[in-house]
Amino acid sequence: MAVERKMQPLPPPEHRRVFRFVTFLALTLLAFSCWALVNSRINNAILIADANKTPLLAGDDDDRHNNGGDHPTSILAALPVNSDPTVSAVRMSGPMVRETPLAAAGGVGEGSEGSCDAESAQLRVYVYDLPPEFHFGMLGWDGKTAWPDVRDARAVPHYPGGLNLQHSVAYWLTLDILSSTLPHNLSSRPCVAVRVTNASLADVFFVPFFASLSYNRHSKLRGRERVSRNRVLQAELVKYLMRQEEWRRWGGKDHLVVPHHPNSMMEARKKLSATMYVLSDFGRYPPDVANLKKDIIAPYKHVVRSLGDDDSPAFDQRPVLAYFQGAIHRKDGGKVRQKLYQLLKDERDVHFTYGSVRQNGIRRATKGMASSKFCLNIAGDTPSSNRLFDAIVSQCVPVIISDDIELPFEDVLDYSEFCVFVRASDAVRKGFLLRVLRDVTRDQWNAMWRRLKEVAHHFEYQYPSQPDDAVQMIWGAVARKMHSLKLQLHKSGRFHRTHSES
Repeated sequence: MAVERKMQPLPPPEHRRVFRFVTFLALTLLAFSCWALVNSRINNAILIADANKTPLLAGDDDDRHNNGGDHPTSILAALPVNSDPTVSAVRMSGPMVRETPLAAAGGVGEGSEGSCDAESAQLRVYVYDLPPEFHFGMLGWDGKTAWPDVRDARAVPHYPGGLNLQHSVAYWLTLDILSSTLPHNLSSRPCVAVRVTNASLADVFFVPFFASLSYNRHSKLRGRERVSRNRVLQAELVKYLMRQEEWRRWGGKDHLVVPHHPNSMMEARKKLSATMYVLSDFGRYPPDVANLKKDIIAPYKHVVRSLGDDDSPAFDQRPVLAYFQGAIHRKDGGKVRQKLYQLLKDERDVHFTYGSVRQNGIRRATKGMASSKFCLNIAGDTPSSNRLFDAIVSQCVPVIISDDIELPFEDVLDYSEFCVFVRASDAVRKGFLLRVLRDVTRDQWNAMWRRLKEVAHHFEYQYPSQPDDAVQMIWGAVARKMHSLKLQLHKSGRFHRTHSES
């Protein structure tokens, strides 16, 4: 017999309204909770990816975000196998999570308490995590962590001495930017530039390739190499940068590369010419590759000992009128040296001789410059030389005889206050140069000498960096360049959206 089901009576209307309200409230809370959970996980994933971004020189952008990490990537098939780690092929495993010493010190990331942060710095710098073969690996560092521990200045890898030091600019910049997020109790550096780990926050992208050291150490073929290691590193760097989203965005214009040695990056310089270079001069660069509009001129690292204010001999304690010691027979613009040698070699109060770093050459130059009123900086194979900066820290008034020279930080320093400029065509006229120097009065010389004491610290490379030293002056110069660069980039991107949609 069929059982008849009775319909349950509906609740009163006011109960139905309450029920609907409670149901709506519960669903709203559930949806909000789900959104918050998903958003939190996305943010965490982004932070982890940014903090542990380890690019592969032979990989595409997509490879950097693959967390598999166990697929080794071969890089250089053209390079012969060699057991020597300093000349073997550059290889890097897949992406891996690394904890850097700075992270352990609370230094990585923006806004660490008591540290230089992205809000207070003039320049926000993103540093590419290149393999150690491109930087500190050349100094014997083992590369077991992403970067050396820079908390102890005595423990960082040391740059080789002698004339290698002249072009060590990339080394000092890299040390400084790695230390930029250390707490102030570990680092007293000025807050001009700061490292950011989120590329979207960066003003400039720093490429930490020790190009000058690579030229000095790896230009010659070794063993069974068919291609020098220097050229291999350049080729891999170009391939790597061209794959980066950050490079492709503006064609590399907001990137910073440091080929300070005039012969460094010969193979790559044209391919990367859109980037901002840090150079010693433009002598071996065509103007479409390097020019003052986009690039930075940085001082050489001096090799003579700096004189303190109390150690600097005064006018009467400098018996030599003019001093030059170096290579005399040069090509191109340096032929003026040979002519001046013939004019000045027999003058009683002039020291003009051949010299090199051998046989205590640096020690003799230190003593000679400190006992001279004027130090001659004459064009050689290139417009600039380290001699200018040796003279500055010796507080010997530089005499610049180099018509095509570009000088570091000349937009903020007036070199005529502490240097004497003589055109090359005038300098080789008999008696002209000595007449100019002997016409400088004691008071005029003292004014330039005092100004030299005031500006000498702008040409000092050191770690940790100090206010307004060479490292901070370079970062400041980059920041000033970025203002005009950003104007150009932003204007060029005005119609990007409408152009892509049309």
